[in-house]
Amino acid sequence: MPLRLPFLLSDGMVLQRDKKVKVWGWAEPRETVTVNFLGKSYIAAADDNGKWEVTLQPMQAGGPYSMEIKSQNSVITIKDILIGDVWVCSGQSNMVVPMERVIDIYKEELDDCDIPLIRQFTVPDRYHFKGPKEDLDGGVWEPLNKETVLKFSAVGYFFAKALYKKYNVPIGLIKACVGGTPIEAWMSKDIVYNFLENPEELEKLKDDGYIESVKKEEETKIKAWFDYLDAFDIGLKNQPLPFFEENYSPSDWKTVTIPGSWKEMGLDSTIGVVWFRKEIDIPSCMAGKPAKLYLGTIVDSDFTYVNGKLIGSTSYRYPPRKYNIPSGLLKEGKNTIVVRVISNDGNGEFVKGKEYKIFTEECKLDLKGKWLCKVGVHAKEPLPPQTFWQYKPTGLYNGMIAPLLNYSIKGIIWYQGESNTDRPEGYCKKLCSLVEDWRKKWGDSNLPFLYVQLANFMEAKPQPCESNWAKLREEQRRALLSLDNVGMAVAIDLGEWNDLHPSNKKDVAQRLALLAQKVAYGEKDLVASGPLYKSMKIEGNKIILEFSDVGSGLVAKGGGMLKHFAIAGKDKKFVWANAVIEDDKVVVWHESIQNPVYVRYAWADNPEGANLYNKEGLPASPFTTEDEI
Repeated sequence: MPLRLPFLLSDGMVLQRDKKVKVWGWAEPRETVTVNFLGKSYIAAADDNGKWEVTLQPMQAGGPYSMEIKSQNSVITIKDILIGDVWVCSGQSNMVVPMERVIDIYKEELDDCDIPLIRQFTVPDRYHFKGPKEDLDGGVWEPLNKETVLKFSAVGYFFAKALYKKYNVPIGLIKACVGGTPIEAWMSKDIVYNFLENPEELEKLKDDGYIESVKKEEETKIKAWFDYLDAFDIGLKNQPLPFFEENYSPSDWKTVTIPGSWKEMGLDSTIGVVWFRKEIDIPSCMAGKPAKLYLGTIVDSDFTYVNGKLIGSTSYRYPPRKYNIPSGLLKEGKNTIVVRVISNDGNGEFVKGKEYKIFTEECKLDLKGKWLCKVGVHAKEPLPPQTFWQYKPTGLYNGMIAPLLNYSIKGIIWYQGESNTDRPEGYCKKLCSLVEDWRKKWGDSNLPFLYVQLANFMEAKPQPCESNWAKLREEQRRALLSLDNVGMAVAIDLGEWNDLHPSNKKDVAQRLALLAQKVAYGEKDLVASGPLYKSMKIEGNKIILEFSDVGSGLVAKGGGMLKHFAIAGKDKKFVWANAVIEDDKVVVWHESIQNPVYVRYAWADNPEGANLYNKEGLPASPFTTEDEI
């Protein structure tokens, strides 16, 4: 076995300062390996399986340095090593979202991102069910610059940048996150059994043959579904010209309004392909120039054409449709935009509240309003379901977290929970178990763990109501009461009603960075959180609420009355309440409830207008005073 290092130990890596650091790898069994670094030599003997490991003593921030690893017949040199602070960025899609997705609202970052002392290592997506893996499938350390910034996790980027500018030390990010994943996928076998209704599934998942057979069967059905659409879509087969061609003349198309849903367009529950077409007049200021086309977000997938040329396609519902139009394609006068939309289940939609426009640096045309549409083909049934193996318990822990555990880190930032909102009960225990387990496996019982509470999402409701999203936020809040050395960034004011992936990742990251300064860097007097519910007291027909983390005092952001407090008696029939701030407490009441028992704040999918903050500008966490939720 030749001398080999894990992918993490490679050129450009950032090593954790002020902690013991392991360097490890593989060689011939019982072979002697020497590590030379910063004028010191460390010697290890490979065991019978060829594994070896040395431990470097704590080092101060600095670099770049080189490290030499030698065995009897091999030498490996690792170049451009920095010593600083290393953070693992984990969770699901809101941690995944790259700068590329949001750069349009942060264009100034392109002029302020040449910071080679910030680096990111992207862990390749991989699930594995047969136990913890020892190494990754690949990955390289990339320094931050204009060429790499678009690949950085947006939350990770702004988090690292805030810490770098505060402490002026190298920052390394290890991005280990996968969209759509429930927390169970990130849990080790040691703890996940406590939360599984069907633990026998873990044994089935160890069978590669089982997974491959299910995959093959599902892929065959899915391919057949799309093949049917392609074969019978009249828009593709139309003679003499298919629907997307510039000179095609629509004669019996229906007029609809975009944005809107299939139902609003009178398309009933059309499963399959619907074509949309719009003629626009391009002014001379846009003609011939490169342009951009924004089509909001579309449910589910699309192929988009300009003047008969395919300029972009997206295979699922969540990414914003932001397509580049090459120079020379737009012409002065009449131009056509055609969108072929595939609806997987009949709930097609051009999502409202998004931008629909075509523009250059000098000119812009709004695309909202009247379009033509025509059904290309009706599918006989919805798109066949697909098993997402990366969502299954333990898979991502084994494949993406276990290989990191030898690597010393400063802490973890975590943005996850959306995929557990279907069953929010018990999330607090799951999160606490994950934190404690990861800390144990990293060998640091106080390892800082900072997480984002779910942002506001979906349409606001006019009256108090039940909400799984609110329940999960409450589970996240209660985890704060059970764990030490953790922080929760409240994002209840940073979401978008019509987007699971809100664009404002900068404020999320800066709130995480504030928490890091307090939790991980020891700035104990820093106000790093908004108000957190602490206790309640009933006085007559009023409930008086007390909070921690009030900072310089409580305020109703924007002035006026506090909003989004609800109150109930023992029947738990909540109504909107009056609420005022008195001596950094909140007094809540309603004339119709003489014997109040419970209070909720910002208890909704999207508690629009919730406005309790501290004077430092940080929002209060949503909460309920109920013991059980």
